[in-house]
Amino acid sequence: MASHRRPKQPSRTRVTVLTTAAAAAVALSAQAANAAPSEKLSKDEVKAKVDTLYEQAEQATEKYNGAKEKQEKLQKEISTIQDNVARGQEDLNKLRDGLGTMASAQYRSGGIDPSVQLFLSSDPDDYLDKASTLDQLSSQQVEGLKKIQDKQRELAQQRTEATDKLKDLAATRTELGKKKKEVQGKLGEAQRLLNSLTAKEKAALAAEQARATRSSAERVNLGTSTPASGRAAAAFAAAQSKLGTPYVYGATGPSSFDCSGLTSWAYAQAGVGLPRTSQAQANAGQRLYSQSQLQVGDLVIFYGDQHHVGLYAGNGQVLHAPRTGTVVRYESINNMPFQFGVRV
Repeated sequence: MASHRRPKQPSRTRVTVLTTAAAAAVALSAQAANAAPSEKLSKDEVKAKVDTLYEQAEQATEKYNGAKEKQEKLQKEISTIQDNVARGQEDLNKLRDGLGTMASAQYRSGGIDPSVQLFLSSDPDDYLDKASTLDQLSSQQVEGLKKIQDKQRELAQQRTEATDKLKDLAATRTELGKKKKEVQGKLGEAQRLLNSLTAKEKAALAAEQARATRSSAERVNLGTSTPASGRAAAAFAAAQSKLGTPYVYGATGPSSFDCSGLTSWAYAQAGVGLPRTSQAQANAGQRLYSQSQLQVGDLVIFYGDQHHVGLYAGNGQVLHAPRTGTVVRYESINNMPFQFGVRV
């Protein structure tokens, strides 16, 4: 006969654990249901953050430009040194060959101790006549050896210099890569913020940007300011021809520019070589600390770290390549923190 047993009841501990877990799950579900969605940034907040990121990107861009300029300079210097070393090695080989020829000639004439040669000579007078020639040959050898030593020292110094510059070049390339990554990171972050906007918000921002951009077809009252010089006028005219050209970091024209790329390109058209970066261009001439001193074509330096530069256009306007997402345009000089002007 089958036995009838009561089912085993769950222990009090197990019931407590299950009850607690269930309660926690219910609480979490309630919290998830009642949690507010993450607050979306407004169009103006996005614009403010994007503008900050673009400014930071431009700061990094000028450092990138400086590292790139240094890299190019080092590459040229290293190439020159290596060419000099190659030519110097050829000269050294010729000196050695010449010394070897002299040594061979001396050996053929009897490269033994002169006193022994005199003792064995059948004609001491003839030997003494030849001895003066041997002394002269020895003097040439000494001079040849001295030239070889000097050339060896010169080559050793040049090779050491080349090695040091190659190390500097490697460090510069590393710095260049870091700055490029930093610029791209800032621009990428700005783009992600812009992508978070609705189509309507993007259109509104684009309209604001269009109003800020004054193309070459628009009339801009530049007043009647006199250019700082004939070359400044030529540089300014060159920059004017690029109104509407897009800003691209690291670009020096002619189809795109960053801020210092535009100013250096414009002055190059006037036959004036400017340094690559805005910080270096800040030292390219006489500084003018009052806006009233500015003349058309003068460089205008902005921000405390001097990371932005443009060309004075007259009547309180500056012609410049502002930042990513913009084009070469006129803008009020008061839209950015003015530091000083530079008369090249």
